[in-house]
Amino acid sequence: MGVTDRLRRLDEGLTGWAWATIVSNCVLVVTGGVVRLTGSGLGCPTWPRCTDESFTPHGAYNMHSAIEFGNRLLTYVLVAVAVATFVAAWQSGRRDLRRLALVMALGIPAQAVIGGITVLTDLNPWVVSLHLLCSLAIIGVGVLFLHRIDHPAPAVPPRGPVVGLAWATFGAAWAVLYVGTVVTGSGPHAGDADSARNGLSPLQMSQLHADLVFLFVGLTLGLLFVTFATGAPAGTRRAVMVLLVVEVAQGAIGFVQYFTDLPIVLVGFHMLGAALVSATVTWAVIRVREPVLR
Repeated sequence: MGVTDRLRRLDEGLTGWAWATIVSNCVLVVTGGVVRLTGSGLGCPTWPRCTDESFTPHGAYNMHSAIEFGNRLLTYVLVAVAVATFVAAWQSGRRDLRRLALVMALGIPAQAVIGGITVLTDLNPWVVSLHLLCSLAIIGVGVLFLHRIDHPAPAVPPRGPVVGLAWATFGAAWAVLYVGTVVTGSGPHAGDADSARNGLSPLQMSQLHADLVFLFVGLTLGLLFVTFATGAPAGTRRAVMVLLVVEVAQGAIGFVQYFTDLPIVLVGFHMLGAALVSATVTWAVIRVREPVLR
């Protein structure tokens, strides 16, 4: 096998593991939502064991423990993907990919520890927020890793007003995501009937969340206009348009779920939307900062 073929196969392997990282963490967000929405957050009432006597729900098996334990088992899938990704990155010989792969790999045990603290604090809503945000951050790093496989970082970081607008959009996205977790922490889906809420007003927090969504959408529209006005490459315009589509869909789900008393199915789709927002806003910022001519 020639050097070119070996490099091509290595890049294909890295790309596959990058997608595996992104998809598996999106699945974790959704399954974590299922745990919460079904009231299964304390189906395994302790950590790292499921019960005081066992790592599995043996002897105390019911629907809630099965759902919570199933979500915990997904951690092993994430570990396997993270290890394989790091090994592939190490074989590439590139320090930038190794660093990103290490960050993603360290995110998995961090996520597990936060999950354990969540259980041990009886689903404290502020800790639950961190549990979700950690997964969303790993998804964003996974998108950057995917881009870096074929596009190493430029020697001089791009700057300028358009890049600044892209970063403002990114900041607004994360403000929306964080306040979204606060809204959830004030609402009815606690993960367990006896778990406390954060004590904030659901109405006021929902209004703040909506205001930030309008800001986020406005900045994205501005960014899209600028990419067309400046003749940005098609890939850049497409990335921003995809972000806008995800925002509109996510916003529509959010408004419908609010006015229909938070049905479980819609809340689950809204959590998937949060994962997609993290991925697409990261992709948009990357493509604005580092345009690709295709």
